[in-house]
Amino acid sequence: MTDALLRAIAAEGSILACAVIATGAAEEARRRHGTLPTATAALGRALAAVAMLGSGLKPGQSVTLRILGDGPLGPVVADCTAEGAVRGYVANPIVHFPPTALNKLDVGAAVGRSGTVHVTRDLGLRDTYQGSVPLVSGEVGEDLAAYLVASEQVPSAVAVGVLVAPGGEVLAAGGWMLQVLPGAPAAIPAFLEERVRALQPVTQMISAGATPDEMLHLALGDLPMSVLERRPVRFSCRCSQEKVARVLIALGRPESDRLLREQGMVEVRCRFCEERYELGADQIAEVFALSAQPAGEDGVVISHG
Repeated sequence: MTDALLRAIAAEGSILACAVIATGAAEEARRRHGTLPTATAALGRALAAVAMLGSGLKPGQSVTLRILGDGPLGPVVADCTAEGAVRGYVANPIVHFPPTALNKLDVGAAVGRSGTVHVTRDLGLRDTYQGSVPLVSGEVGEDLAAYLVASEQVPSAVAVGVLVAPGGEVLAAGGWMLQVLPGAPAAIPAFLEERVRALQPVTQMISAGATPDEMLHLALGDLPMSVLERRPVRFSCRCSQEKVARVLIALGRPESDRLLREQGMVEVRCRFCEERYELGADQIAEVFALSAQPAGEDGVVISHG
């Protein structure tokens, strides 16, 4: 099924609901980063989560989710643009644990039980909006719900899931998010709690062929729902030769020349998509000849051999 996101309002403005299928995006991330199954599940959950956080963004805006736990996976980072372009990475892609007693991938053990969740919203203004809360479980969905409640004061229920095949490929990935809006009747939170307890796991819904619309109908029952937004979701990175040039300028000519002497070239790798850019002496000379204005680009790594 094609990756897609749906955002809707329900119960006469009492509930904001979102559902996403991100199977293709999670598989593309797995392929690019070479993640083992537990790392794949953590990264796929983060991509689904940030896609839902990014619902409602306007052109030129973006949101970044950083989960900084004390587990062996290291930082989990994902971001999303208004166009539904998601990308992300985990610091250690070769983390894998035995399944839990419930036969699920142990994402919490990989991420860690202690740490912080950070959300940065770039709305195209002078300053970005940033919020952070302590990590709750490392399972991503629970942590995002805790962030929305504590940092944005919106009672929320979030579920994200990734189904990984024995061979390692992603078979299903996605999630849903339900938020109780200000002024909602007192009965709404209890109603949603009851509905959520009865829901199938996200991956079972997606594996059975459920669309984002059907996922929300399963979550909301007979509550009337009005669609606010539909959009595709895809793995797409914003790295480019121009941004690599800005990284080299920030690094400085002496350091660039040193790497060139030692390695015969300068290799720049994008952490979000693993694209590699190789620059020789002529290209480096051209970069510094064209511009002397330093700027950095988050997520890009200079290779030092």
